[in-house]
Amino acid sequence: MTETKTRSPEYRLAQGALSGLRQDLFLDAFAYRPLAPMHTDGPVTRRLSGRIRTYAGWIPHAAVLGAALLTLLLTFAAAGMESGPLYAVAALLPAAAVAMTLIRPVGAWWVSMAITPVSAVIGGVSDGWPWPPGAFLAHLTVVTVVAARTRPRTAAWMWVGTAVYGVFADALVGSSGSDTLPMLFFMAVALLITTTVHIRHEAQREVKVQRNVTAVERDKRTLLEERTTIARELHDVVAHHMSVVAIQAEAAPYRVTDPPPELTRSFEVIRENAVAALTELRRVLGVVRAEDYEAPDAPQPTLAELDGLLANVRSAGLTVDRTVTGAVRELPQGVELSAYRIVQEALSNALRHAPGAEARVEVSYVLGGLGLRVVNGPPRGLVKPSPGAGHGLTGMRERVTMLNGEMTAEPTDDGGFEVAAFLPVQRSAEESA
Repeated sequence: MTETKTRSPEYRLAQGALSGLRQDLFLDAFAYRPLAPMHTDGPVTRRLSGRIRTYAGWIPHAAVLGAALLTLLLTFAAAGMESGPLYAVAALLPAAAVAMTLIRPVGAWWVSMAITPVSAVIGGVSDGWPWPPGAFLAHLTVVTVVAARTRPRTAAWMWVGTAVYGVFADALVGSSGSDTLPMLFFMAVALLITTTVHIRHEAQREVKVQRNVTAVERDKRTLLEERTTIARELHDVVAHHMSVVAIQAEAAPYRVTDPPPELTRSFEVIRENAVAALTELRRVLGVVRAEDYEAPDAPQPTLAELDGLLANVRSAGLTVDRTVTGAVRELPQGVELSAYRIVQEALSNALRHAPGAEARVEVSYVLGGLGLRVVNGPPRGLVKPSPGAGHGLTGMRERVTMLNGEMTAEPTDDGGFEVAAFLPVQRSAEESA
C-alpha cells in the first residue's frame, strides 16, 4: 500500500507562483483589451461642460499616445546625424509598443522586451546598454501603463522579467555602463506609485459598492418592516370581522323560529367559509407576524380537491361545470397548489363580479404542462356585482410568472370574463424514456 506524500508548503508556494506567472503573462497575453474611456464623474471632470466632459474621458489615451510620440522624438534626438533606415525602425518600434498598451497591454510588454535588444544593437553600447534612451522611456512607460491596467501581481512579474533580461544582457556584453540598475529603480518607483493608486481606487470602488448594497438592504428592510406592520394590522382587523361573521352565522338560525333547511344550510356555509378564510389568513400572515413561525404540517390543496372547491361555490349560488381533458397525472406540488389557487381566485371573482352567472372550469393535462381555463357568463339576477381592486388577477399572474407560465385575463363577447393559464411542467426521466 503506497502512502500519499503530502507536498511541502514550499512546493505549493512555488506551484502557485508559476501558476500566477502563466495566468498573468502567458495566458491570452495578446488578447484584445481596448482601454475604455475614463469616468468623468470625478470632482474635477464633473464641473466641465457637456462636450468638453466627453472629450475628457479620452485623456488617458492622449497621454499614452503623447508618451509614444515623446519616445519617437527621443530616439531620433539620440541618433543625431546618424539617422537612417535602421534608426527609423529603432525609433518606431518602441513608440509602437507604447501605443499598443491601449489595446493589448500584456502583449505590449512582450513586444517591448523583444525589441529592446534590437534597439540596443542598432544604437550601440555607447548609447546605453541594454536600453538606449528611447527604449528606456518606452519600456518604463509600457510597464507603468500595463500595471495600471492589470493588477499588482502582474506588475511584480514584469519587474522580475525585466531584471532577468537586464542581468543576462549585462553578463553577455559585460559593459561597465549598464543602465539595468537605473531601469529597475525607476520601474520599482513607478510600479509602487501605480500599484498604490490602483489599490486605492479598488478599495474606494469596493466601499462604494458596499454602500450601495447596504442602502439597498436598508430599503428592503424598511419595506419589509412596513409590510409587516400592515400585515399585522390587516390580520387584527380582518380576523376580528371574520370571527364576528362566523359567530353571527352560527347563532342566526337560533334567532328564527323553525328556520327552513335552506336558510340553516346557508348559514352553515357562511360559517364554514368564514372559519376557513380565518384559518388561511392566520396561516399566511403568521409568516410575517413572528420570526420563529413554522409552516403547518397540513398538506396544501391540490387539484384532487377541486370537487370540494366547486361544491363550495355552487352552494354560494354559482352554477359551475368542470371539464378535464388529457391523462390525469400527479404534478409537482408547486404546480398543483398554484393551479388550485388560480381556479379558486377565478371562481371567487365570478362570485363577486358576476353573481348568478354560470361558470365553466376546464383543466387540460398536456404533454408540456397543465392548461387552465375559467370562463363565466354575465351577471344575472337582482344581486349587484361587488367592486374589486384587481389584486386577485395580480396574484394569479404572480403565481404563473413564478412557474414561467403564461396567462391571459380578458372580457368575453357576451359580457362575461375568461381567465386562461398554462403552467409548464418538465418531463420526468421516466416519461422521457
